[in-house]
Amino acid sequence: MKSLLKVAAGALLLGSVAVGHAQAEKITVGMAPEPYPPFASPDASGEWNGWEIEMIHALCDEAKFDCEISMTAWDGLIPALNSKKIDAIINSMSITAERMKSIDFSEKYYNTPTGVMGPKGMEFEATPEGLEGKILGVQVSTVHEAYAKEHFADSVAEIKVYQTQDEAHADLAAGRVDAVQADSLSLAAFLETDQGKACCEMKGDVAPDEDILGPGVGVGLRKGDDALKEKFNAAIKAIRANGTYDEITKKYFDFDIYGE
Repeated sequence: MKSLLKVAAGALLLGSVAVGHAQAEKITVGMAPEPYPPFASPDASGEWNGWEIEMIHALCDEAKFDCEISMTAWDGLIPALNSKKIDAIINSMSITAERMKSIDFSEKYYNTPTGVMGPKGMEFEATPEGLEGKILGVQVSTVHEAYAKEHFADSVAEIKVYQTQDEAHADLAAGRVDAVQADSLSLAAFLETDQGKACCEMKGDVAPDEDILGPGVGVGLRKGDDALKEKFNAAIKAIRANGTYDEITKKYFDFDIYGE
C-alpha cells in the first residue's frame, strides 16, 4: 500500500495519500470498527488491514483525496453521513432500494453471493424448508437481516440479531444458533480459522432477491453530492482499467469479486 493506516484521535488517518497533492480535497470515510475479514480486520498492533482497506487507499489515491477514516458503529454510518459527520461510507454496504431512500451510492466496486453457514454434520440447505425450526443469526441493519425477515421468518424458530458478525460466528460455534447468514466471502474467511474449521461448513447460497440484496456494494454518499459521486465512479473505473483493482484482489481472492 502507498500509505499506512495509523490510529490517531479515534480515527484512521490515510496520511500519505495527500503527499504531492497539497490542494487535495479532504473527505472523511466512515467504517465500522469491527473485524470483517478478509475485507477489514485489525492485527495485533491495532493496524487495520484487508481488501477493503486497500481499496480505500487505492480510491483515495486515484481521486486525489486527502482521506481520513472515522470509525463509526455500523448502524450509525448512515445517520453520520446524513448529519455530515462523514462524507462517504466504504464498508461493504450493499446498494439497496431501501437504503437509496435516504442516501445515494457510487457504482458498485464488488458483488458476491449471500450464503448460509451451519454446523458440520447437520444437513440442510439455505432455503425456507432447509431452515425450518432452526435459529438463524444475522447482523443488525444489514441486507442479511432484511432478507432473513422477508424469506425465512415464517419457517425459522427465531432470527437472532447481532451487533457484529463476529458475535454471530461465536454463537454458531458455541451451538447457540443453528445457522448464520452473511456475505459468502466473509463466511469463507471464518471457515479458514481454527474455530471455523472445527465447527462449521457452508450450506449454500440463498435464492437471489436483488430488491433486498442489491446489485452489489458501493460507496455510500449523501443525496445531492453528485460531484463526489462522479469522482468515486471515475476512480472505480480507473483502478479497474489500470490493473490496481486486480493487483489488490489477487492478494486475497483467486477470482474477480467484481462480478458481472
